[in-house]
Amino acid sequence: IALEEISKADASVGITMSAHVSLPCSALYDFGTEEQKQKWLVPLAQGKILGSFGLTEPSAGSDAGATQTTAELIDDQWVINGSKCFITNSGTDISGLVIVTAVTGKREDGRSEISNFIIPRETEGYSQGPKYVKMGWRAADTRELIFSDCKIPKENLLGDLGAGFRQFLHVLNSARISMAALSVGTAQACLDASLKYAKERIQFGRPISKFQAISFKLADMATEIELARLMYYKAAWLKDNGKPYTKEATMAKLFASEISVKCANEAVQIHGGYGFMNDFDVSRYYRDVKINTIGEGTSEIQRIVIARQLGC
Repeated sequence: IALEEISKADASVGITMSAHVSLPCSALYDFGTEEQKQKWLVPLAQGKILGSFGLTEPSAGSDAGATQTTAELIDDQWVINGSKCFITNSGTDISGLVIVTAVTGKREDGRSEISNFIIPRETEGYSQGPKYVKMGWRAADTRELIFSDCKIPKENLLGDLGAGFRQFLHVLNSARISMAALSVGTAQACLDASLKYAKERIQFGRPISKFQAISFKLADMATEIELARLMYYKAAWLKDNGKPYTKEATMAKLFASEISVKCANEAVQIHGGYGFMNDFDVSRYYRDVKINTIGEGTSEIQRIVIARQLGC
C-alpha cells in the first residue's frame, strides 16, 4: 500500500523502494544467516545503505538460467567474473551491496548450478558503469555492473551452494506483488489527473467529462484499477498467511502492469495535445509505465508461469 501511494507521485521513487525491499532485503531475510542479517539486513532496513539484486545479463534476461557470470572458490575466497545489466540502485551515493547470481558448477542434468553472493560496493574488482539514460524512471539509478576477479569472503555465499535458481524464483514472486502495487499507483495517478482535467476542460460549451466518449474511458480506467488493486491485495494476503501465491502474484503483476499502460495511454488521449507536453504529468506517466510490462519478468513470461500453474 505504501508502494502504491509513493508510485502515485513518482514511479522512480517507487521502483527504488521496491527494488531495495522486495529483492536484496527479501533475499537476505529469507535465506541469509543470522550473521549476514545483522551485518547487512539491519542497515538496509534502517535506510543507511541501499541494496540491489544482480540477475539480468546481456544474454540472460527472461532466460535467467543462462547466467554467464561465474564464481570460483579459491583459497577460501569466491572469485567473481562477469557482468550484469539493468540493475537498479547499484550506483547511488548510499548503495551498499548487490546480491548477484553466478554459476558455481554443473548439475547432474548438465545445466548450470547457480548460487547467490553478497558483494559489498567497495569490493576490489567490482565496478559500476555510467547511469543508463532511460525513457522513463529517470530519477531511478540503473547501471551495468562489472566483476573482474572480484574476491569476496567464503561466508558471503547466500544460503546453500547451488540454491540460487530456487532463491531468485522465490524472490521474484514477491517482487511481482510489488510491481503490481507500483503499477496500480501510476495507473491511479493517470485516472486522478484525467478526471480533474476532464472536469475542467471545456469544449462545445461543457466539460469534456460530460461526453460519453470521455466518461466511458474514465469508467473503464476506474474499474480496471480497482480490479488490479484487489488482485495484488489478494496475492499479498496469501503470502502473509503462508499460502501458495505464485499464480496470484503473477496474475496481479501481469494485469496491473498492462492496465497501467492502458491507463497512461488513455490519460494522454484525454489530455489531447497537452498530454504530449512535458508540462503535464501524464506525459511522464506515459514514459514510466512501459517498463512495468518488462521488469520482474515480461508479460510473455508471466503468461508462461500462469499457464504452468494451470497445469498446461
